[in-house]
Amino acid sequence: MHLYRDEGVVLRTQKLGEADRIITLLTRENGRVRAVAKGVRRTKSKFGARLEPFTHVDLQIYAGRSLDIVQQAETIAGHGDRIACDYGRYTAGTAMLETAERLTAEEKEPAVQQFLLLVGGLRTLAEGVQSAGLVLDAFLLRSLAVAGYAASFDDCARCGRAGRHAFFNVAAGGVVCAGCRPSGSVSPAPETLALMAALLTGDWTAAAASDARHRREASGLTSAYLQWHLERGLRSLPLVERS
Repeated sequence: MHLYRDEGVVLRTQKLGEADRIITLLTRENGRVRAVAKGVRRTKSKFGARLEPFTHVDLQIYAGRSLDIVQQAETIAGHGDRIACDYGRYTAGTAMLETAERLTAEEKEPAVQQFLLLVGGLRTLAEGVQSAGLVLDAFLLRSLAVAGYAASFDDCARCGRAGRHAFFNVAAGGVVCAGCRPSGSVSPAPETLALMAALLTGDWTAAAASDARHRREASGLTSAYLQWHLERGLRSLPLVERS
């Protein structure tokens, strides 16, 4: 066994025995890690409250043969209270954590961009300045882009033809021109596609100015695009509150 130090975000926890928990984390240097936190369910645990979902922590971990072991944990940013107190933020945050876990399928495979994206997304969500739905959709689109599944909102996803195109196809990878349009394509409002492009690039001024009907349509397309590439749905996504 060897000792290593890293920072990570707690994605989920599960009970182990009478007093322990298995903690799943997305770390900066080591990607997705599963580690045992011994005794954290006891009331006198030194760091039990620091190892809850949404928490950004600095960790000292022993690398074990099957599961690592958390030796120390210090809170860098505790977003849990501010996220959990609002149903919309909580359900959006839960979907973000599940997405981050699903897009980092290999344990101990570095995923620095996904980690930084999750840290920023949770911080923005906890601040409560932006709509929880917009924060979630921005995170989903950017996470997919980091994973190699960036959606196109300008050029045709099939032939590369430039221009504003009226059709969107999940399987094709985004907007498509009339000549490349596959069956099953949809024709969303131009404002919806503009909103999705703004969320992907981080244009919060344009995103915040969008109408509710275009946000709902964008959320539906984003969810469909995510689940197509994950090849199965997220358990948390149907619970997300959409205003």
